[in-house]
Amino acid sequence: MSEPIEAIISEALRDVYDPCCKEKGISVVDMGLLHHAELDGGVARVELLLTSGWCPFASRVLTDVESVLRSLPGVIEASVEIVWSEAWSPDRLSDSARSKLRFLPDPSTVPDPAAYVSQHRPAPVGGTS
Repeated sequence: MSEPIEAIISEALRDVYDPCCKEKGISVVDMGLLHHAELDGGVARVELLLTSGWCPFASRVLTDVESVLRSLPGVIEASVEIVWSEAWSPDRLSDSARSKLRFLPDPSTVPDPAAYVSQHRPAPVGGTS
């Protein structure tokens, strides 16, 4: 389970986006990437979870988070680390993020997968082939 998150850091990171989610306005906080955050005597420390260990934007997110931390009043040192001991899951999404993203149902709840796909697939652009 994650440790408490410092409110000032959490609020500041609401303006940081994983490039995959920026267009939808979903911050790293709303994505549930913020695992732990603390501010102690001018030292800010953040631990992040990644949605995937192979995220091509991980270094960008780490750099953006560190930049925001360094811009906070009174912060003289900042560190950002990735947590590998806990996996991210969609359960970490905020209600706001969940409403902006579309998820497929659990496969075990769909009696006829082919029918589900045909009912929910958008119509082809320019007619049928």
